Amino acid sequence: MGTNIGVLLKKRKIKLEYLTSKTVAVDANNMLYQFLALIRKPDGSPLTDAKGRITSHLVGLVFRTTHLMVKYDIRLIFIFDGKPHILKKRALEKRRKQREKALREWRKALKEGKFDEAFSKAVASVLLTRDMIADAKKVIEYMGLPIVQAPSDAEAQAAYIVAKGDAWCACSRDYDSVLYGAPRLVRYLTISGTEFLPSLGLVKPLVPEIITLEETLKCLGITREQLIDIAILVGTDFNEGVKGIGPKTAFRLIRRYGSIEKLPYKVLDKINFDYKAVREVFLHPEVSDDYSIVFKKPNIRKLEDFLVNEKNFSPKRVRIIVNRLEKHDYSSQKSIDEWVMGSD
Repeated sequence: MGTNIGVLLKKRKIKLEYLTSKTVAVDANNMLYQFLALIRKPDGSPLTDAKGRITSHLVGLVFRTTHLMVKYDIRLIFIFDGKPHILKKRALEKRRKQREKALREWRKALKEGKFDEAFSKAVASVLLTRDMIADAKKVIEYMGLPIVQAPSDAEAQAAYIVAKGDAWCACSRDYDSVLYGAPRLVRYLTISGTEFLPSLGLVKPLVPEIITLEETLKCLGITREQLIDIAILVGTDFNEGVKGIGPKTAFRLIRRYGSIEKLPYKVLDKINFDYKAVREVFLHPEVSDDYSIVFKKPNIRKLEDFLVNEKNFSPKRVRIIVNRLEKHDYSSQKSIDEWVMGSD
């Protein structure tokens, strides 16, 4: 979910060719959630294997990833969430309740034959389980691509990896990577087509876009610390935000007064959470240097066996994946330094 400050950020639509030969640090959980939401049957039910285990996320993972590899020479590093910060528990509980409600409404709509409504409710009922994550990690490993286990928030770890120069940009649908200090954030890279927005009842085309932190701060005339304060006033995964304050109002307040501490008492009185603790999460997140970015030779045999024999993928479709991987074996190509920066 992240923070709702998108209207303030300087975005630029890009073509996928812009990312040719660049290394991208992907928020893996965020990406898998998107696949689970979008890759579904007409009635909203997810794709499953013969045992009823969900495979929508794996379909998106293998086909989209290999497409980006073969057509655009894009290298993906998959970063998975670790233990959630204690301040994030309220947001996670809220999401759990929303998913349960959507699941009940989806079943009701199906029973009543309202398939359009059922699909929208199904999108909102998405749940990524530990077993799904484990399956995704197996597939990524078999494809020879790096996995980084974040100690906490994957977006914080992605931002850190990009800031260190080990990747060119972070990739997530949310904006938290910018708050964590990622120099560049790309959205809508790992999915294509359209996205249904349940709260608005709208279908939105998905066009890749890039947000550059330096450009955004210069355009807004603020510092990263001030951008974080704006997000805190609006609301983040770590706090509810201040009632009645949206992104534009928050921006005006911080531009005028400089920081949350200097806001008028009538605003400060509405803050019922520890904003300094939230600010600290973004300024000094829990990240790790204990990671290795190594692109290995794909294990075609294990990948085929897992997808075909365990997950009941069509052998013909898996052959498409295998052909792509055989054509694009990163393990014998450029050095990591060449791949990180890519071509300008």
